[in-house]
Amino acid sequence: MGLFTKGLQSLRTQGLLYTFISFMKFIKYNIDKKYCEKTARQTVETVGSDLHIKPPTNLTNKTQLGDNVNFNGMRISGGGKVIIGDNFHSGTECLIMTQNHNYDNGSAIPYDDTYITRDVSIGDNVWLGSRVTILPGVTIEEGAVIQAGSTVTKDIPKGAIAGGHPVEVFKSRNMEHYEDHKSENNFH
Repeated sequence: MGLFTKGLQSLRTQGLLYTFISFMKFIKYNIDKKYCEKTARQTVETVGSDLHIKPPTNLTNKTQLGDNVNFNGMRISGGGKVIIGDNFHSGTECLIMTQNHNYDNGSAIPYDDTYITRDVSIGDNVWLGSRVTILPGVTIEEGAVIQAGSTVTKDIPKGAIAGGHPVEVFKSRNMEHYEDHKSENNFH
């Protein structure tokens, strides 16, 4: 029996195996997080200060990030530009798409090898819930909140709270309260 196997057996008999495994997962997660942040900084077109990325996150070289951007698992795909403003937060498993297959005017069906590319723009202080999908060509204005599980197919106005599939604006933020916090630099 090897030294490592003896060590694991000793931890198991002492009831510490679960603690050891949890600690190793914590170490791996932090290594992955640092690698993800380093890769993102090398990949994106521009990046502000205070970038916070939790894996898995995949960004493109046509991505521009503001200050205090927080990803909890984001995938940006396609050849279009994505601009994300300051103090952005996303939940887990979010997706931003910047291109679609050419299904209408292509040389084959159901689609050909060409793409229709459109940019995506997200303003300052936007919060996306988990599993939000943003389709090509969408603009989400400052201070908007998008409900978890939503598919954003059209532009979202400033301060809107929207959700659904496809997304619909169903409420607005208290903009006086929002502007007060903004003027006092109260950002999370």
